[in-house]
Amino acid sequence: MIRHLLALALAGTAFASVSSNASISLWQGDFHLTSEVACACQQLNNAHSSEVLPPSSANYTAERTRFWHIRSDLSPACIFQPSNADEVAEGVKDPVAMQRPFPGSNNIDGGVLVTLNKLREYKVHNDTIEVGPGMKWIDVIRALDPHGRAAIGGRLKTIGVPGLTLIGGVHYFINKYGFAMDNVERYDVVLGNGTQVIADSSTNRDLFWALNGGAANFGLVTKFTLRTHRIPQVSTTIQMFDESGVYDFIDAAVAMVRIDDSDPVAAGGVLTLQYNATTKVVSALLMGVQEGVSRPPSQFANFTAIPGPVKMHNVTTMRQWTEDKESPNQMFRIAFAKHSIVPNTDRLYETYQAWKKGIDTLSDVQGIYPTFVINLCPTGAMRAGRNTSVGNTWGLPLEPTIWWQFSTGWDLAQDDLRITAWSRQLSESLHEENRQLSLAREHVYMGDAGEWQDAFATFPKENVRRLKEIRDAVDPEGVFRRLNWGGFKLGD
Repeated sequence: MIRHLLALALAGTAFASVSSNASISLWQGDFHLTSEVACACQQLNNAHSSEVLPPSSANYTAERTRFWHIRSDLSPACIFQPSNADEVAEGVKDPVAMQRPFPGSNNIDGGVLVTLNKLREYKVHNDTIEVGPGMKWIDVIRALDPHGRAAIGGRLKTIGVPGLTLIGGVHYFINKYGFAMDNVERYDVVLGNGTQVIADSSTNRDLFWALNGGAANFGLVTKFTLRTHRIPQVSTTIQMFDESGVYDFIDAAVAMVRIDDSDPVAAGGVLTLQYNATTKVVSALLMGVQEGVSRPPSQFANFTAIPGPVKMHNVTTMRQWTEDKESPNQMFRIAFAKHSIVPNTDRLYETYQAWKKGIDTLSDVQGIYPTFVINLCPTGAMRAGRNTSVGNTWGLPLEPTIWWQFSTGWDLAQDDLRITAWSRQLSESLHEENRQLSLAREHVYMGDAGEWQDAFATFPKENVRRLKEIRDAVDPEGVFRRLNWGGFKLGD
């Protein structure tokens, strides 16, 4: 019965859309079937009583709000917490969908929420690490720290492993090592019929390729085997700039994304612009990380040359750097919009100015917290993906791009429609102008996509066709298409 009543949605995604756990929403398909949902919860309780939380249980509230986004705070009929892959296969036998940063995509009202938080076992090998989907990236970083090694994964400590990896996964070091998906050696997967399989470069090779950026349309991953890299120390920089330095800040970002050395130094950063709609104060922030010892980090010289009130350089470890990088769990409501552009300083500065002007129209919104994000996607990131055993599903050309993003937070539900409509309208109009200028690129990264954006529509058409063929082969009954309520879906 459970299989025919419920669908799944897995939590965990990229830098801006941060998740604090791994979970699945099981949807009954018809919100009126409350008695059947109760029956499903009872069946789970009969089989796994110690792992099912009813609304009256002590830990229920903590589990149902273990999401960074307040708009994901819903009320499931019960919460199932399997302890191992066998229990996942026995109790679910359904597909998994990636969390998206908007309401209901990783939680459920009146359905069954399955959390994978208990699947936290790991094993460190010489150049790989096996990790469970209940782990956060700080858990992986801590496990590798004594070995002087690093995995390519989340940049904030509480980002979940599965969501970020399956949608691609942005890390500081993508210019040299590629995305998180390009550093997976093996997936252990529960398929829609409950079968447990492995997918790697020699076994279920098509499924392995599909999981490299195709999100969770194919199976529920119960273990990731990740490649690791010898990086015992890193050089870090935190720099802040006022509004007079914004143009140079953007220009430095453009220069950095264009670097394409034959023997690259792994380096990257989080680049954000914030605007206080009340005080009209603008600030720009760079949080940069580079492999090896260099003080100040050499790859950020263009930023260091810009005058600014804060210049902090350090040599440390990935663990020490990440330990204090908390995600904004349950802090505010939020909307995203994401688009790609070829590196062009003047146009990005015009985009920033348009964003700033747009924020002024929202100054009356309580708790308005706007951020303009500049994500660097250098050529080396695509090259690293192509050089793996099967490549990845994105099919991006060998060229540098910048993924610009609106991340807008606010306090009150009454402003949801206003903010999401504003974010969509402004970002789309700017993207269309970029098209007319032959500067736009169409790829949309799932981790920071708006709720109205279709990331799969920006994949190469032949890759989408292949993804659907693989999905149909591993899920011939269409469990994912019929029962999975939300997330990044391939469609029919």
